[in-house]
Order: sequence, then C-alpha cells, then structure tokens
Amino acid sequence: MAMMTPNLQATDCSNLIPSLTSLFPPRLLHRPLSLPHSRFISKASLHHPSSPSSSSSPPSLVNRRQIISQTASISLSLATLSSLPLPAKSEEVLSEWERVYLPIDPGVVLLDIAFVPDDLNHGFLLGTRQTILETKDGGNTWTQRSIPSAEDEDFNYRFNSISFKGKEGWIVGKPAILLYTSDAGESWERIPLSAQLPGDMVYIKATGEKSAEMVTDQGAIYVTSNRGYNWRAAVQETVSATLNRTVSSGISGASYYTGTFNTVNRSPDGRYVAVSSRGNFYLTWEPGQPFWQPHNRAIARRIQNMGWRADGGLWLLVRGGGLFLSKGTGISEDFEEVPVQSRGFGILDVGYRSERLGQQGAVGFC
Repeated sequence: MAMMTPNLQATDCSNLIPSLTSLFPPRLLHRPLSLPHSRFISKASLHHPSSPSSSSSPPSLVNRRQIISQTASISLSLATLSSLPLPAKSEEVLSEWERVYLPIDPGVVLLDIAFVPDDLNHGFLLGTRQTILETKDGGNTWTQRSIPSAEDEDFNYRFNSISFKGKEGWIVGKPAILLYTSDAGESWERIPLSAQLPGDMVYIKATGEKSAEMVTDQGAIYVTSNRGYNWRAAVQETVSATLNRTVSSGISGASYYTGTFNTVNRSPDGRYVAVSSRGNFYLTWEPGQPFWQPHNRAIARRIQNMGWRADGGLWLLVRGGGLFLSKGTGISEDFEEVPVQSRGFGILDVGYRSERLGQQGAVGFC
C-alpha cells in the first residue's frame, strides 16, 4: 500500500489520500476504558417495553429520531404504491409519541443514536460537548457516560456518529477521536488517530467482525478489518481535489470552497451519497471507484439531505421541507417531487418504518 509523504497536511487537498497504514501505528496500545454507570435520571413517563420472554405483543422500537423528539415538532408519513410514494393524510396517526427529557445541558445538540442489535433496549445517544448517553430500557431513562481518557485532554469532543454490528460498536468524533467496543458498550477502547487525517470524521459504519468503514468531511473513506489496527483508503483523493479537476465539466458550484460534506449516507450494499456543504450539488461513490462522482442538483432549492431507498433509488430533501425521489432505481439525476404536508416545517431526515418498499416515515423539526 502506498505510504503517505511525511509533509502531507489535512489542508493539502491536491495530494492523494494515503493508506492509513502510515497514519495508524501498527501496534496500538488499546486501553480498555471501563466506564462506570452513573445514576439513571428518569424524567420520562414512557411505557416500559415488554421483555423478550413475554407472550404479549412485541415492544415498540424507538427509532433514530424518536429519542431526539425533544426538538421535533411534527411527524410525517409517506406511503408508496408500486413506483412512487403518495403523501399521507395529515390526520393519519402513525404512533403515539411521548417526550423524553434527557440529562443534558440546553445547549447540547444531539447528533446520532444507535441500539445494540442483540439487545434493542440497550442504546447510545451522541452529541456535542462530549455527550454520550446510554439507555437500557428502550429509551425510557438515560444516563450520562464518560470517556476518562478524553476528559484528561483540553478538547471538548463532538461525537458525530455511532454504529453497532452485534456487540461490536464504533464511535467517531471531532477533534479526531475513535472509540471501539466489543462488549456492547460496557467498556470502550480509544484507538489513536493521526492529526494528519484529511478532514473531520463525520460517519462510521460497522460492517462485520472487527470491520468498519469511516468517512471524513473531505471525502476520505477508510476501511479496517482488524479492529482498527490498520486502515486502507478506498478513494484516491479528497473531494476538493476531485472538484478542482472537474470544475470545468459543468458541475455547478464545484470549487475548492465547497469540497466538504454536509451530510453522508451509506446504502446496505456499500454505496455512498453525500451533500456538499453549501447544498448546491451532491456526490456519489460506489465500491471500486477511485473518486467521488459529483452531480448537479435538478432542483432550484438547495439540498438539505439525501439517502437511499429500499429499492436502491435515492431520496432528496431540500431546504424548506420539499421531498424528491429519483426515478427508477440506482443513481440518477432525474428526480420527481412527492407532495408532503409539512405545514411549513423543514424536514431533516427520512427513514423507513419497515423493510417493505414504500413504508417510509419522514421526521420534521422546527
């Protein structure tokens, strides 16, 4: 694997992204961070989920945005028939929502949530100001967790992304920090990262035993299969370098200054879609491609977020609450608007309520 030149800096976007073999020492001193449980602070009146052994109906699972409902103002439903989804009626009630009060400061911004696949009552919630919350009762109560080695430093970490595969979990944050657990989060190991990593880590996905993919806001994609001891680069250059090469190809807004991501999402088969920091175009990447592929937006309004449908097509949110779906499956620049009764609220994310195509739910925030 190619080694990085010693003088490569994170802002040197014209250089090729090196293999992380040179960024991560071959022998890392993993220190298990046994995180003692704090006292649970119960401020919610949610119904406790029934136990797995109960013969009653299965518990309602807390989805990605229900826990963040302290800032949510509306819940929208979209249903599809055959090809394109039709808007749900505004009076249609999907489920009963209850507000969860969290033991956090008012200024904390919540960024990601994940539950342990082997125990859907056990989950973690991440945010700014080194916020890591843990629940073991399906989200009814949450307690603060801390990372001792991070608290010894002067940084105030922003934990951006968390992902589990079985009992193995990963957390990434800013400034550069990577945490790993093999026991469903009972203890966490901090894996050293190089300060020369191009960009800030914004996304991580657990993909298998001791395996994960992580993405930076400059478009670097790194893959590990040995618990983070070594990483290899999946793309050959940063997004800024790609855009500077393709600026004359007609990609509107493609310049050095837009060479970072605002959001990034991964499909189950390993494809990525990302929105530029200004929302004026988007990029896609498929396994095996050396570079990200920029795409013009076909909508006048700026893009808020994008992601993958169950059939392999794309959904696209614009600022102001509009929802668009790509025509057909796969990557396409041809989108069609789906009417959404958002009542003037912006929509930040779209998720599926089930594995069946068309069972979509959109969550709006004010």
